[in-house]
Amino acid sequence: MNTTVRIKASQIYKDWHVIDAAGQPLGRVATRVATLLRGKHKPTFEPHLDDGDFVIVVNAAKVRVSGKKAQDMVYYRHSGYPGGLKARTFAEQLQRFPEKVIQRAVWGMLPKGPLGKQMMRHLKVYAGPEHPHQAQVIASERAQEARKAALEALAAQPYRPKGLRPLTAPELPTAAAPSSEAAEVARRARARVLRQEAEAAEAAAPAEPAAAPESEPGAQPKRTRRRAAAEQAPAETPGTEPATAPDEQPARRRRAKAEQTEE
Repeated sequence: MNTTVRIKASQIYKDWHVIDAAGQPLGRVATRVATLLRGKHKPTFEPHLDDGDFVIVVNAAKVRVSGKKAQDMVYYRHSGYPGGLKARTFAEQLQRFPEKVIQRAVWGMLPKGPLGKQMMRHLKVYAGPEHPHQAQVIASERAQEARKAALEALAAQPYRPKGLRPLTAPELPTAAAPSSEAAEVARRARARVLRQEAEAAEAAAPAEPAAAPESEPGAQPKRTRRRAAAEQAPAETPGTEPATAPDEQPARRRRAKAEQTEE
């Protein structure tokens, strides 16, 4: 059964990426940045976790848009007071605040709320080609190389399933399998020995008595148990009185006394 591996917040690692926006469309740059910030390029993506990386965007002032969007696209803001609505076109906003152009386009592609705000903190936008995060970029590249080497070393190791202990004794060489002709000869010899043993046991066993034939209709009935017991009883010797049951002696005495009184 397949199981889904859920990454924990303690297992999240963040790399640094540098994106040059010079001459690129605004939408393409914002899409790439939002993907890196959310962490969708990682196999451990979780929509409820901040699993993304740091992104540095340089040359934000040289981003471009197609068609008449430079004049048709308008950025609005309000001061909160009556009549405080302000508006700027894309060309004006790009000239004054090029960083906000990239930030606003990326913010529209991130989840709203605390999670999206936390992701926006990992975005660094600069109007020119320079940025002060070169040390972080170099450290991130070294970390990526170390993870790649660790994965290669892990893939080179033989797979050992969990729960199986190593053998306590070395494996013994197994005998070569016999040929088909030798196996057939051995099978026939074994069958011959078993047949001889069965014949000897049958000859040594006593013959069983023949079963009594079943009674046919009209034949005499079988003897009862009482009659069979009487026939099996020993014959009485002359001069001896037949044995009587204890409960029959008082009855015989009463009969003898009655005969004496009648005489």
